Amino acid sequence: MIVFADNFFVNFQLMRGEPRMGDLPTSNPVIELEGDEFWPLSGKPFFDVVLTKTNIERLYQLVVPGKFSATLPSCSVPTVLTFRGKNWEMIYHGSSSHKRLDNWKAFAIDNNLKVGDACVFEQLECSSTRLVFRVQILRGDIPSEFLDKLDGDNADAPIVLE
Repeated sequence: MIVFADNFFVNFQLMRGEPRMGDLPTSNPVIELEGDEFWPLSGKPFFDVVLTKTNIERLYQLVVPGKFSATLPSCSVPTVLTFRGKNWEMIYHGSSSHKRLDNWKAFAIDNNLKVGDACVFEQLECSSTRLVFRVQILRGDIPSEFLDKLDGDNADAPIVLE
């Protein structure tokens, strides 16, 4: 049994700035790879989410992981996601039982997100009046012959290939 994570791991290594064989030194912190932007994390707080059907279909829900949401305000706060020089405005609901981002649907659709893609949310600004996250999108690119075997609806049903 293999958990589908190879592309995510390789992309995660690039994103964190970890050197790999064949990497050339560069003074530019942004690495272009298959049209998406990757850069080393700055050391600021971040969380990542591997997208499931719940994140990108009908409900378009994005719940912030509990461990990370504990560091965020416990009230509703205007929030900005930034990716490739564009901003998406939404609201972070820190007072609800499931800490979540509303209006996530526009970001998901505009960036053609799919099941198996991962997003890394790096916190650039955090106050009781505004949150800002810089987002990196890591494409999952699950081979089509495995798509019918996917569950991936939640953490208890991970994307597993046998």
